Amino acid sequence: MQKKGDFSTFHFLYSTFFCTFALEMALDMKKNLFFILLTVSFLCAHAETVLLRTGARVKGEIVFQNDEVVIIRNAEGARFQYPRADVEQILENDTVADETPSGEAINDQMVSKKASILLEIAGGVAVLPNEAVGAAVSADLLVGSHHIGERHLFVGGGLGYHGVFMGENKYNFLPIQVAARIPVLESKHAPVFGLSAGYGIALSKDYLGGIYAGADFGYRCQLNPKTALALVLFAQFQQAKMQVATEIEGIPYTHFAGRSLVSSGIKMALYF
Repeated sequence: MQKKGDFSTFHFLYSTFFCTFALEMALDMKKNLFFILLTVSFLCAHAETVLLRTGARVKGEIVFQNDEVVIIRNAEGARFQYPRADVEQILENDTVADETPSGEAINDQMVSKKASILLEIAGGVAVLPNEAVGAAVSADLLVGSHHIGERHLFVGGGLGYHGVFMGENKYNFLPIQVAARIPVLESKHAPVFGLSAGYGIALSKDYLGGIYAGADFGYRCQLNPKTALALVLFAQFQQAKMQVATEIEGIPYTHFAGRSLVSSGIKMALYF
């Protein structure tokens, strides 16, 4: 016959063992569930690389994309947004080393800008055909598009200063112009050509201004999606009316006569 005390002891030990076993099972299930979720997350997550048209690479996880925009999150959790027009290709599981570290990726404000400022500084030789040769300097500040469609095509307008120095004669103009700067290739390094046209206002009463036109061709380097640098050869034409002294029957007369100032040289351009 089993004693009551023995049964109580047995019941206590059995209950303790069962509770301990159940608790360990619960902890194991929680641990297993954690590892399962971690494994699934690891398998689902994969690295992708956004290759920009400038040649820069940004590695991370694509969180959203459509026909207009691509949003990528880097390893630090920072998100960067790029217009689809600035994205050359999206590479999955890319093993190539990044040219641009993900932590230093170009931010969305830089990439998505629609307008650009173009500063051009030039120097060269000026010719007044059949009359004189001198020096020419110029500086232009233009505002226009950063890109049109999928091209880094600049089209805009602005003001400038053009000066021609021929001995004691100085001819200074304020050109009001429209301009286009077109890269031949959509790549980081590309030939570029440009056209300009407008009206040059004379900055002196000794001569009058007229039609202005220019063309240039050279090399452009896209430093980043926001900034580019170009070095080009240019040729410019400026129509002007200058004072000319003549004698009629021994009497001197002064009048304005049409002249064409032609200049050429080297120009440096900065897009920002």
